[in-house]
Amino acid sequence: MTLEFIKAHAYGNDFLFIDEGTVDGEYRSVARAACDRHLGVGGDGLILYRRTASGAVMKLFNADGSHAEVSGNGVRCLAAIIAEAPVKTLREGPFDDITIETDGGIKRLALLETDHPQYTFRAFMGNPHGLREESIEIAGEKIAAVVLSVGNPQCIVLTPSLDAARFQWLGPRLATHSLFPHGTNVEFVEVVQPDRLRILIWERGVGQTASSGTGACAAAVAAAIHGGAHRSVDVVSRGGSQHVDWTDNGLYLTGLAEITVRGRWTYVPDARD
Repeated sequence: MTLEFIKAHAYGNDFLFIDEGTVDGEYRSVARAACDRHLGVGGDGLILYRRTASGAVMKLFNADGSHAEVSGNGVRCLAAIIAEAPVKTLREGPFDDITIETDGGIKRLALLETDHPQYTFRAFMGNPHGLREESIEIAGEKIAAVVLSVGNPQCIVLTPSLDAARFQWLGPRLATHSLFPHGTNVEFVEVVQPDRLRILIWERGVGQTASSGTGACAAAVAAAIHGGAHRSVDVVSRGGSQHVDWTDNGLYLTGLAEITVRGRWTYVPDARD
């Protein structure tokens, strides 16, 4: 099966996009094969999408083939694809506002700036839910964490400074801890100053990533409530800086997305599947 794909990234968090109507097979197997950085195209996730009059409907699969509810960066990348090639029969010119339907809720994006192939959006990401503090035991150590959902599960560890080695050890263990039967995304967060955070990210089903939109949102919420941060902050990861505003209406995420590759890829089912 030969599939046409588009690759895009947001601050190094990269995704493959394929029209869902062209995929004939088990989505999880296709995701694992396509996202393999040695034998496939390579990506943190696969997004199958269907165009609509106002934007698109999407379904996200992580690099390991597991299903994920939503990605803030993936939503923005899909919006960039739509803005680049609007449905001509419905309207002329690029979309100024785009609606993306995800399994983690409807996300609405306003196009702020276009510098093809880069597009900057402000996305309404909804409200955080289930916010609570947890003491999580790992190898006899109690880890203080803030747990919440921003459309997908998040575990935030606020720390005075980022320790990469400690993060590499704790990140995968927190992500698969028994407290989270369906797994969770993990962020270590340093409040550099009230309007600036630094984060390290371990994404469920992927591993360490350069950036995360939902992770940035979750980090901003946790830092505002428990870390003395403002509710309007720059969130800096290895891939770059995104901006989060936590308003009375909900969370708004601002950042760019860049389309990098269009191509064709031949899917060969793995005998192990």
